[in-house]
Amino acid sequence: MNIEWRCRFFDDLTPAELYDIIQLRNDVFVVEQNCVFQDADGVDKQCFHLSGYDGNMLAAYTRLIAPGITYEYASIGRVASARAYRGKSIGKELMHQSIAHCIQLFGNVPIKIGAQLYLKKFYEQFGFEAIGGVYLEDNIPHIHMQRMPQG
Repeated sequence: MNIEWRCRFFDDLTPAELYDIIQLRNDVFVVEQNCVFQDADGVDKQCFHLSGYDGNMLAAYTRLIAPGITYEYASIGRVASARAYRGKSIGKELMHQSIAHCIQLFGNVPIKIGAQLYLKKFYEQFGFEAIGGVYLEDNIPHIHMQRMPQG
């Protein structure tokens, strides 16, 4: 598996890239998680979009959000990997890439996420710590987590 990582601001996405992103997010969040929610939340236009391509296939994706847009800190959201790539460490590589790109884009600042509760231990591997209690978002238990600047 040879993943090509692309990080583009919304206005710089090609129509094909945008379609791939929408399709992956729908596959993961709407179909697999059986969650009816407003994915087009108005935030995408203000974000960088990190896409991991294996040839023409979008294998993994996150959106990178500057401080002050959704949280006071930078944020990583809409974390998704295509079903065919799960169990191959694509999620770990996606998070390493996402953190590195956040630091490159926004500086060595805190990063805050709204994580699905069952993924808490996964995110802890990358230095994220739970803050606050569990809350429901779209009927799925979530927890806020943050990663403080390293070094």
